[in-house]
Formats: sequence, C-alpha cells, structure tokens
Amino acid sequence: MDRLVSQSDPPSSSTLPAAVSQGKAAESSDKSIQPPANCNLVPKFSAFNKFILYENKLRFYIVASNASDSRHRIVKIDRTSQTDIAIVEDDTDYSGKQMSNMLKMLEDGNKGSGGLGKARIIFGIAGFVKFTAGWYMIVISKRSVVALLGGHYLYHCENTEMIAVASNHKIDRPAEEQRLANMFKQVDISKNFYFSYSYDITSTLQNNLTKPKRFNGTRWPFNDRYVWNFHMIAAPLKDSPATGVRRPWLLPLIHGHVDQAKLTVLGRVVFVTLIARRSRHYAGARYLTRGVNEEGNVANEVETEQIVSEALTTPFYFPPTGPSTGECQRRPSPQYTSYVQYRGSIPIYWTQETTSMTPRPPIEINVVDPFYVAASRHFDDLFARYGAPITILNLIKRREPQPRESKLLDEYTQCVKYLNQFLPDEYKMVYRAWDMSRAYKEKTQDVISYLEDIAEVSIQMTGFFHSGAEPLAHGLHNGNFEENEHLRRSILLQNGVCRTNCVDCLDRTNAAQFVFGKRALGHQLYALGVVASPNLPFDSDAVNMLTEMYHDHGDTIALQYTGSALVNRVETYRRMPHWNSHSRDIIENIRRFYANSLLDADKQAAINLFLGVAAERSLALPPKRGQYQKWFQKRHLQVLYDVMECSSALCNFVNVGGEFWAEYYRPLLFTSLGKHFAYSMNSTLKLPGKTLKDIAYSPFLPHSTHPTHHPRLMAGVRRWIGTYPSSQHEFSKKAFTSKQEVLKSDLPSTDDPRSSAALAKRLLHPDVPVEEQTEYLKYVDQCFALLEACNDEAEPEDKEIYERFVRKSKGVVEEGNSCDIYVTYVRTMQAEDVDTYGEDLVATYEQWLG
Repeated sequence: MDRLVSQSDPPSSSTLPAAVSQGKAAESSDKSIQPPANCNLVPKFSAFNKFILYENKLRFYIVASNASDSRHRIVKIDRTSQTDIAIVEDDTDYSGKQMSNMLKMLEDGNKGSGGLGKARIIFGIAGFVKFTAGWYMIVISKRSVVALLGGHYLYHCENTEMIAVASNHKIDRPAEEQRLANMFKQVDISKNFYFSYSYDITSTLQNNLTKPKRFNGTRWPFNDRYVWNFHMIAAPLKDSPATGVRRPWLLPLIHGHVDQAKLTVLGRVVFVTLIARRSRHYAGARYLTRGVNEEGNVANEVETEQIVSEALTTPFYFPPTGPSTGECQRRPSPQYTSYVQYRGSIPIYWTQETTSMTPRPPIEINVVDPFYVAASRHFDDLFARYGAPITILNLIKRREPQPRESKLLDEYTQCVKYLNQFLPDEYKMVYRAWDMSRAYKEKTQDVISYLEDIAEVSIQMTGFFHSGAEPLAHGLHNGNFEENEHLRRSILLQNGVCRTNCVDCLDRTNAAQFVFGKRALGHQLYALGVVASPNLPFDSDAVNMLTEMYHDHGDTIALQYTGSALVNRVETYRRMPHWNSHSRDIIENIRRFYANSLLDADKQAAINLFLGVAAERSLALPPKRGQYQKWFQKRHLQVLYDVMECSSALCNFVNVGGEFWAEYYRPLLFTSLGKHFAYSMNSTLKLPGKTLKDIAYSPFLPHSTHPTHHPRLMAGVRRWIGTYPSSQHEFSKKAFTSKQEVLKSDLPSTDDPRSSAALAKRLLHPDVPVEEQTEYLKYVDQCFALLEACNDEAEPEDKEIYERFVRKSKGVVEEGNSCDIYVTYVRTMQAEDVDTYGEDLVATYEQWLG
C-alpha cells in the first residue's frame, strides 16, 4: 500500500544523539566538521525532506534526513557575528549510526555553550533576511501536501517562523526595525507559497523530463524567475563559489496556485494538476505595476501549466520489459501530458493614476517608444523560454463611449505589427484582437464557442507535451487491428505558447484560459487513450471539475494582484450565472476598489521589501540597446525542443532519477488509507450529489440530454402561473361578475363621487373594467397553451392523424376511404373561421374539395 509522508513524524532515533558519554571531545572538532574515517557515501536514492534544528548560543546545527532515515547531512551556521553569515556545509552523506556518532562529538565539543541545545523539527529554510541590523532565518515549521506528481509530493507552506541568527542581536533603531519587520510579514508566506524536495516546481514538466541538464554551468539549480524567496537565498550566499549545487536545506518557493483532482473513469484514475507560477520580476499591486519595465518584464506575469496523467504507475517510468541488462533498464512512462499557457500585462508603457479616487481611473500611455524596445525584449524572452510560434490573444475593448482600453488596443496592435515585419514569415507572431466584452453584451457571438475555435487553432500550432507514443487504441477505434503506420511513434512536444491578456489579466483572461484548458484537456485525454474523441461536452463531470479548478486558480491570482476575487466567471460568459452572481459581483467590485485605493501602497512596499527591490529603483547597468530591426536573437528562433534530443534526454532521465521511492513508499511506517493523499484527493465522485452508483457513469457524458428544453425552468413557470388560476382552472367570468356586484353594493349611497368616503372605497376596492378582465383571461389562457405545447406528448387526435399519415407514406392501405377522412378533418372548421378568413376563401376551398 502506498503510504503518505506523515507531517507529524517524530525524529527517528537514528538521528538524535544517544546518551552522551562523559568522555571529553576535542574543542576543535566543532570548528570544522570532519567525517569519520570509516564513512562511506550512501547511494543517492532519495531526497532530504525533514530537518532537525539544534540551537545553542554559538551555532545552529541543521541535520537533514531522507524519509527512510538512511541518509543524513549536516550544516553549521555561526551565530557570533551580527553583520555576516558564516555557513559551513558538509556534502558527505552519513548513515544513521555515523550521524549519531557525529552528534555525540558535537555535544561534547559544545558543552561550554550549553551542548547542542534543544532539538526542534522543521521542514526546511526559506532563506535569510536583514533589515537594519542583523540577519533573521526564516524556517518552515508546518507544511501540507497539495499534489502528487510522478511520486514526488508538492507541498504548501502552512506556517513559518523568523529566528534571529545572532545570539547577541543588538538593534540600534528598534522602531525602524519593527516597522520593517511588520512590513515584511504583510507578504504572508503561509498563503499560496509552494515547494517540493525532489521535484523542480519552478520549471514545467516538459523542461524537467526532457532537459534535465539545463542548469549545468549556472549558479542556481532552478528557474529563479518564479522563485519569490530568491533574494533571501542569494543574499547570504553571494560570496559562495559553488555553482549549480543543490542545497537541500534551502527550499525555493513559488508564489501562485497549485491544485490537483482526479477523474475516475470506469475504474481508471486520471490526475489533473494545475500549477500557476507568478513571476518575481515587476511584481506588485494592480494600479502600481502596469505594462512593462525597461528589462521587458511585464506586470501580473503568470505561467499556468495543466498536467494530465494516468496513475497507472507511480513514477515517470515503466519497469523494464525483459531481464536487466544494465543499460536502459527503464522505459519512459507514456502516461504524462502537459500544456502551458501564459498571461501578462500589455508590454507597452502605460499607467493608471489612483489619486482621483475614481472606480475606473483613466489609462495614460506616458512613454511612446516608436521602436518598442521594451516590448521587443519581452517577446525575445518569450521566444527563448517557449520557442516559436507565439500566439497573442488580446481581449481588450475595441469601442467605448470614453476611450480607455481602446487606446491600448491601437498601440498594442501597432507594436505587434512593427515587430512582426522584421521576423521571418514562418516565425511571425499570430495576433488576434477580439472584443470579448462587447461580444458578450451584444449577444452577437457565442463567446465560449468562438474561444474554443481559437484554442483549437492555437493547440494545433504549438502542440502539447506527451511523454509517449500515440496509443494503439486510436488505430483500433478506426477498425485497423494491424500495426498502423499513421500512428505517432515518438513523444509529442510543445514549441510555442499562447499569450493571453486583457487590461488586468484577470476576469476575461481567466475565462479564456479555462476554454484553452478545456480544449487541451480533451486532447490530453485523447493522447492517453482515455476518450475516443478530444471534444468534451459541457455540463459533464470532467468539465465541471475543471471549471471549479480554474475558478480557484483565477480567484487566487486575482486576490494576489487586486485584493479581491474574480468578478466575471465562466458561467457569466456561458450565460448561466448563479442567482447571487450580481450581488457577489457588486461586493467584489467594492472590495477591489477599496483595496486598490487604500491598501495598494503598503502592499507594494511589502512586496518590494520581500523581493529585495529598492524603494527608489534605479538601474545600475542600463539594458544593452539592441538593434531596431534585428530585435530578436536568431538562436531563440530555432526549434527549442527537438524530438530526437528530447527523447534521448527523457530516456536518460528515467534511468537516473528515482528519488521518489523512499518519500512515497514509507518503509516500516503504518499509514491508514484515509490519510493517504491519493485516496483523499478531490475527484469527480466527490462532486455535489454524487453517490457510489455514479462510479459506473462516465465523467465525460453531459447530464442534460435536452439542451434546448429546460424542464426545471418550465416547471417553475408552471408553478408561478398556477398561483393565478385561469379560466380553465376555477376562474370564470362569473367570479368577475359576482365581484363586480359586491363592489357596487359596497359603494356609498351618496350622490357625490368626490366625497372622502367614496374615494376611500374606490381605493380599497379598485374597479376593474370587464374589457380588462377579458383581456387578462386571454393572456393567461395563452400562457397555459404555451405550457401545454412544451409537453413531450401530443394530443390524442393529433397523434392519431400523424400516425395515419406515417402509415400512408409507407404504403399501408387502410380500410375505408382515406380521402373521406381527410375531407372530414378539413371540414371541422367552425363558424367563426368564416369571419376570420372570409366567405369567399371558405367557399373557394369547399368548391376545391368538391
């Protein structure tokens, strides 16, 4: 049985020191940690995922251990200096017994300063920060599992603690130190910060599997663009000569959103994972970070990755097919797919002033660059990261009573047009500008269907990542039971990306990215052989689950950027809003206005302090000016992911990387099934209204089989009109007549109708004329007739005539003269029809019948 890492596991007895002997150790044993003579390197088969912190007056000792307590390392941090941080790392792997002996030596060597001190369990270090005097260490004290990917757990940071590094921490300006500390804590690390011990969460799945050596020769073994604690990691280690060294006790944290759920497809389990990574470059609040900066970094930049995998095997590989030969023993698992999207602000210089306290501040393009240098740097960076082609989906408004967004539309269109003229034809950016808000309000287009068409074209252009060949089931569906030459035999790679934006990159952008994700989900499930067609219908369990995931994704991104949740959701653009959507939208608009007007300044200052951005930012070295025509680098236009190279790298990766085993399968640890993350994960069977009977129901079938007929709506109308009985339901003209007589009898006998008594009677008992009563009866009868017309069954007489017509069309001869029956049916016209159609028309028709 798979077992989950327990979050409250006590430290193993092999990592804590045994009874300290009374022998006296050398004092110099503490100054430089030396491994014992009989120490052998333990094979690296698992990552370090739990840590024990020892603290005394002179030093911190951090012991890192793996899940099975078979591999340990130790780190020493000096506490005597307040200005500098002295960190001594020991790269030697120790066994449990060797580490126990090491801790005994350290206990004896530190008796003068109180020994090793009290042990406390932590789950990693987020970094070090310094305000006015002295350094602080940020330790992760609580975590929770949020996703499982290839046997690697992804964790959410639940709680952190700030510990002063120097034991004699002296503060010259305590008020300023406290103010900066409180400002630093406004960026709550316990909300929406994620990490992993054995999986690079800062990179996409395609990068991790097909480019495992991408960080060779670099200083940091992760993508620092999405590491929000990069300043806290890099600042204390800026003088370290090591490059590309993985420090297991320093954890890179991403800021964004991670969610995972599972589809139960007739016994097969499919994991759907959504990872959103927010860039640390040009990050901030809504109105204070707009557009692009000098380096080409845009505001509200978020990379969204949708991973769909079938949980047939736990890791990223399959076991060998034959006996072990020592070479290429494992096969890459073909059960992993991913699709990457991108959102970011419009890459031109524009701002919005919030000093006027207006809900919608005017948009100002304060710097006009005819060569679009900043935008060229931005798109060149996109080519370098994602490859070509790049699709730009611009959803801002085209026509407005007072031009706001349309200013950006014209400038952005001119920018892309200018940059595209210098690109080769096969690498030109695909630009699509569509007024999504106007299409929804005017009801001229089906917003979701139009976005699906754009998504299909974009996915066909860029592709998506699939770690295996096309399944054989596709050939079997086509009736070809032999080996099909048209089936794809290699892996599938994504080259290029779709860049989506509106003004804030929130409501419209999230709805569009959901449609792209829905379309990509169909292709991913089809590539895995789960569905027979990539077209997934709405109102199915799979799409409903994906909708909720993108709602949470959009709400989280909106809260981080604006301080409020989404205003317009997917149901809004599907024209299926919830009954309380209008009031909720008003509340979110008020909350967004309050946060942007009064809280954004403090929020921006806190983010700048957290990321290490100076208050008055100035470029020490201005960006190198590129050429106006050759604004791109040719090497960035080359194929970023080659099939042959990536296939070879994938094979090498699965034969080397197997660090998931000890973390996922906890040996000698009992864990109940209910506490296992894969068991308790959200799934389609846990949607509202689901029972055990639904396990045999496909999550890809829509629940509504009659999309044009809504029984609930018609039943509600019937109940509403039923409260006002018609002439067919105990509501006749006699009732009106009797009521009229009662009203006349209640009128005062005075001859003056202008008296107060007569006026009060008429107001208390209003007189309804007979003409209006008759007109109301006709209106109610018409409504009931319309309701009866919505029934599925026809009237008996009409049904009989229809059946006779069908039998006659089939050539079935009935007894009697069918012409007499038809003439009899036509002559059922009443006398009032003569008044309706005229005597001449009726006479002519009877003559024709004769």
